[in-house]
Amino acid sequence: MTVDQPVLGVHGIWNAQPGREPAEAAARLAGQWAKALATGYRDAGLVERPPAVAATYYAHTLADGAQGNVDDLAALTPDEQRMAWAWMRELGVPQEAAQGLLTVPLRQGLSWLAQRDGRPQQMLARIMTALLREVYTYLTRPASRARARDAVIEAVRAHGPRVLVAHSLGSVVAYEALHQRPDLEVDLFVTLGSPLGLPGAVFEALDPPPRDGRAHRPPGVRRWVNIADPGDLVATPARLGGRFDVDLHAEAHIGRVDFHTMRGYLSCGLVAAAIAPYA
Repeated sequence: MTVDQPVLGVHGIWNAQPGREPAEAAARLAGQWAKALATGYRDAGLVERPPAVAATYYAHTLADGAQGNVDDLAALTPDEQRMAWAWMRELGVPQEAAQGLLTVPLRQGLSWLAQRDGRPQQMLARIMTALLREVYTYLTRPASRARARDAVIEAVRAHGPRVLVAHSLGSVVAYEALHQRPDLEVDLFVTLGSPLGLPGAVFEALDPPPRDGRAHRPPGVRRWVNIADPGDLVATPARLGGRFDVDLHAEAHIGRVDFHTMRGYLSCGLVAAAIAPYA
């Protein structure tokens, strides 16, 4: 095993790169993330040189089920719509709206969120559609799920990282991959903007399944830090719902516009400070 990249990142939603080979797509992401982490080091006042960064790319494994108009809520399947309402209930959409489920247009719930948070409704629609399609595809298509996890497993073996940073849906893929191969060890597992604890959509569907309302850390993880922007709509519920054996939960304020991107998180000094001692 070659330890040439101390930090390995696993991307989240919105990272499909059609027309690129997986290795090329991964290299492109790694370059972007290395620049972002360097910004985070400066923001944290760290004087040491930022570590080398590698990337895992798995979006191509979900492509068949996650394509379509980026904000076409009407195209969501009934199961995807139910997942959408589970997400919106966790975000605080009033119960009277959520009770209508499929008979109440999803845009009504999004309108409520947009007014509450002062964000454009179209932007929320794009986030919801991307999240639901990619998460639903991953959780309901066993072959795609296996290929995505294999991509993470192969990358961990190839790079031997001390730090595994997993963002958004990537935190779900990485969590399951590390459970699948308990021999894989990382000193630090960092989850960013994670939906791992989302009830009614993600949590109950995890592999291995939770028991008695709890899910446990992968055996090869020595320390787990979970970081989320309080305004990150994907990172719900807060603190993963208190359902995981996490060593530290922290809040990073990365901005109202760039609130759910890997680059936004890595550019934050808090995230860089969490990574630095292990890199």
